[in-house]
Amino acid sequence: MPAVGSFGNGKIHTRRKGHGRFVNKTGQCNISFSNMDEKSQRYMSDIFTTCVDIRWRYMFLVFSLVFVVSWLTFGLAFWAIGLLHGDMEAGDDDNMFTPCTMQVRTFVAAFLFSVETQTTIGYGARYVTEECPAAVSMVVLQSIVGCIIDAFMIGAIMAKMARPKKRAETLLFSHNAVIAMRDGKLSLMFRVGNLRKSHIVEAHVRAQLVKPRLTEEGEYIPLDQIDMNVGYDKGIDRLFLVAPITIIHEIDEESPLFGISKQDLVMSDFEIVIILEGMVEATAMTTQARSSYLSSEILWGHRFEPVVFEEKNHYKVDYAYFHKTFEVPSTPRCSAKDIEDQKCSTPSPHSFCYENELAFISRDEEDEGQGESHQEGNGRGNFSVD
Repeated sequence: MPAVGSFGNGKIHTRRKGHGRFVNKTGQCNISFSNMDEKSQRYMSDIFTTCVDIRWRYMFLVFSLVFVVSWLTFGLAFWAIGLLHGDMEAGDDDNMFTPCTMQVRTFVAAFLFSVETQTTIGYGARYVTEECPAAVSMVVLQSIVGCIIDAFMIGAIMAKMARPKKRAETLLFSHNAVIAMRDGKLSLMFRVGNLRKSHIVEAHVRAQLVKPRLTEEGEYIPLDQIDMNVGYDKGIDRLFLVAPITIIHEIDEESPLFGISKQDLVMSDFEIVIILEGMVEATAMTTQARSSYLSSEILWGHRFEPVVFEEKNHYKVDYAYFHKTFEVPSTPRCSAKDIEDQKCSTPSPHSFCYENELAFISRDEEDEGQGESHQEGNGRGNFSVD
């Protein structure tokens, strides 16, 4: 149902540009590292995590190089063993000579035998004899190394495929946050949603305000992080994320937004980072989705349009209205501190609400449809032929 008089159209509303983002809308942290001591050694010491974190193209390139290097190394070893034993000089008609490896008289043949051994192809033309214990030992060693490489490769690929990072792409945050009255309190609100029917188990949300700060001693902190209460003291930060939910931060005396009015918000320069965590139902692995709101992306005096509508046998979620907001003119322009000190007036808690209007309109349309159907049924029942 279209919302008459609504403000938002699903786009991100901004007023001005402040400091750069700490967390992008995609959840990526806008951080780069420099002058790291022994970076390569530290990354190589945790090679498994490094392989899982790198891009797929680099991962396949690394594993391909590992396989080729191992084949070449053992091929060179077989060729050297045969060369020292005299296999390369023996003729095909010498029936009295037993080579270390049958049909291996060149490096290419030794390389092919290495590939056949490690991949267990076994064409049958080339095989190790009992003449050279070194060749037998090399076959055993290559089989063990091949199993280790295969196990590492399969484990890294499975870990990369099963990472819950992609699950975060189906967790949705509203483009804008809003400030309006909720239950008689000035509150900051934003909306989260789950685009899949599979649940996020033990989902919980956190919020932090990030801004530069100058301490009393004159120390400049470029990214000072302040926790914002979104209900963890009451347990309402834990979500049953089946339908979109509006997360509420009550602006009280403990809130970093306590002394900020609508005019102050326009001039403020801060960022609110949102972190949604939970376990993926299919894999039981923890996933984390992140987003942020600059002060210019917070709409004062707005509410979110409703997205959940009650049908006859179910509830319908219309994501077309997920990001949309509408203006609430009765929202006080002063700060929560001024409201508490009674320096400005607040609207009546029983004032008519836009969400209620939409619900009443939907209910009236449903009642009218049922009434018309009932009248048509009665008309057909009372019809008679003289």
